[in-house]
Amino acid sequence: MRWEFGPAILCIAAVGTPAQAEHYFVKTQAEYVVAEKKLVAGDVIILANGRWHDFEIKISGKGTKAKPITLISQDPGKVVITGQSNLRIGGEYILVTGLVFLNGYSPTGEVISFRRSKTELARNSRVTEVVIDGFSKPDRYESDYWVGMYGKKNRFDHNHLSGKTNKGVTFAVRLDSKGSQDNHHRIDHNYFGPRPVLGSNGGETLRIGTSKYSMFASNSLVENNYFDRCDGEVEIISSKSAGNIFRGNVFKHSRGTLTLRHGDGNLVENNVFFGGGKDHTGGIRVINRKQTVRNNYMEGLSGTGFSSALAVMNGVPNSPVNRYVRVDGAVIENNTIVDSKRITLAAGADEERSAAPVNSRFNANILGGASDGNLIRIDDDISGVRFAENILVKGKSAQPIQGVHSKQIAMTRHVNGLLYPDGPTLENVGVSKDLTPISIEKVGVSWYPKPKDDGPFGDGKTISVTPGEDSLTDAYAKAAAGDTLLLSPGTYVVNKVLALDKSISIVGGEQKNGEEDTVISFTRPSLVEIKEGGNLRLQNLTISGDLAPDSVGNSVIRTTSYPMQSNFVIELDAVTVRDLVVNKSFNVITLGKSALADRVAIKNSAFSNISGTVIQAAAETENYGQYNAEYVDITDTSFTDIEGPIANIYRGGRDESTFGPHFKLSGTTIKNVGNGANNASAASFKLHGVQSGSLSGNQFISSKPLKIIQTVGTPKITISGNEFDGTASPSVEELVWNGAARIDLSDNIYTNAKSK
Repeated sequence: MRWEFGPAILCIAAVGTPAQAEHYFVKTQAEYVVAEKKLVAGDVIILANGRWHDFEIKISGKGTKAKPITLISQDPGKVVITGQSNLRIGGEYILVTGLVFLNGYSPTGEVISFRRSKTELARNSRVTEVVIDGFSKPDRYESDYWVGMYGKKNRFDHNHLSGKTNKGVTFAVRLDSKGSQDNHHRIDHNYFGPRPVLGSNGGETLRIGTSKYSMFASNSLVENNYFDRCDGEVEIISSKSAGNIFRGNVFKHSRGTLTLRHGDGNLVENNVFFGGGKDHTGGIRVINRKQTVRNNYMEGLSGTGFSSALAVMNGVPNSPVNRYVRVDGAVIENNTIVDSKRITLAAGADEERSAAPVNSRFNANILGGASDGNLIRIDDDISGVRFAENILVKGKSAQPIQGVHSKQIAMTRHVNGLLYPDGPTLENVGVSKDLTPISIEKVGVSWYPKPKDDGPFGDGKTISVTPGEDSLTDAYAKAAAGDTLLLSPGTYVVNKVLALDKSISIVGGEQKNGEEDTVISFTRPSLVEIKEGGNLRLQNLTISGDLAPDSVGNSVIRTTSYPMQSNFVIELDAVTVRDLVVNKSFNVITLGKSALADRVAIKNSAFSNISGTVIQAAAETENYGQYNAEYVDITDTSFTDIEGPIANIYRGGRDESTFGPHFKLSGTTIKNVGNGANNASAASFKLHGVQSGSLSGNQFISSKPLKIIQTVGTPKITISGNEFDGTASPSVEELVWNGAARIDLSDNIYTNAKSK
């Protein structure tokens, strides 16, 4: 039977510490080291309120169920651990509570480790009401775990983990020794807050096991946790071991799925997925043997393929442990899927993944699409799955399935916030009415705020700026995050690179009849350098390169040369950029290594007389699946006399753990683009490894062709409804796929065509 402490500890008495126990109130790290060496069962170390910098905390010993060894803050949340700090726990019956890890990162591979060394593991120990917030390595591609759970029968509950930006699983249960297998850990009532898109493999929020140890049982219990905007990669949870239970968790607006990646005999029940229509939000992905998926609710999920609301995978015959074991003996019953885009059966079928599911059953599920189109996609033979009493309330199946019946049934939202079919005839189909999603207020800690779901620019104050030399520079220096600099019409000369470490909007004021434009010129190689924490919005402005020096790497907007932890946004609306010709490669936007833009959005703008590239997002060339921009959207804009490509976007390698990059181009005119002698790509746009692309309603005039290079994954590129005048047809190259090019080239018009 698992030993547990009582409720969340707000005072020492709450754990029943006996009167004779020693209480060590420590104010310095030196005092802590002395006290920690003395600890015996029942003792308590109390950390004084304040900031503890560069503090590598170690605690171990032999407590007992009745007399645990405790590390506690003087007041919950008032002990802040900063700098290069971490916590290692070893021994038995250890309790840690009340700490906040903030403004730093671990000097080792874990922030919290349930082991003090490889041989001194934690057992029957608990971490509760602890916060880790933004405690990420400075380099986004340097990997670590925030929590590494080893040993046996440990509990991690009512904690707050939010804002991990670097590579590596947020929370990892490790099975790499006999002392950590068959562990019976409990992970419950935690708040897993926003994890931004990593742009690479290694962005899972929770992983239990690894492929190497997936044949071993973990028997971990993951229940009543809240996953809020966990977007790191395609797997929110990656179960890579046997015997785990995932119960009663809520996934809100999180891209990816709960994935039964390796290991057999897992149970997924009573979980709730709310997608809100957000891109790539998914539900449950089933792989391996004897998996049970029951009484789960999915609503508003827009994912397809591997991130479908429900994906039952094809496997690899005689699969090695690190690939895909055939689905065998799966039970999928009494689940409800509504207002969602896709259910995929025999997903991922290809020459390697040719083993279709067998000996499985799919019973009493309610299936509802977001539209009247195909909800159920079937990629291979599904005769090994027995279907019975399933109701398709909206949408279609790609082919008829005996045991899936279409019925037009109204759905009503119940008191628990979930949708159920009207009437009593389907009471035994779909999820039960006693399924109650855990609320966000009941997870994490009560004394630490959960992050808001608002945009990057906020609603700060407006600062009026008048034309002149350095007037914009001076106003920028006084601005705070979320502020808007409102520029009166006239000319502004900027003599310093604006180092952007906050969210700022620079907006030109409305012009009266006869007033000049709002024009910004700059005398340094760049106007803006985006640093950690920066987001930039430009609106109703003209930017001229007429005063820029002839320097290598000129760019109106660039990212810092140092690795960046956080993602950022660049928006241009009604912006004119002209005369970037002082050298042969003057770019508009340059995204450097270890930098990822969540979004680069350009609309209602005009670009002309530019020697370089408008959006250069091709710094990650090591072919690890990394890239520099998640979404690039260009709408209702004109490009004239651009010597390089408008966009150069690169994602290489064979990794399938990410959804991006995404690219959209619509309503735009491209005239004399890509014809410069220094344009090595010989393209107006070069899209390498883009996973989702839509180019429609555009006009290409006397320009180089589009160049599309397809890599792994399931890229979906549509080029339709465009006019190509004096421009060759798009060039499409497949690097991995052996079939016809995976691209939709339809309804385009070609006039005065020229060869590529």
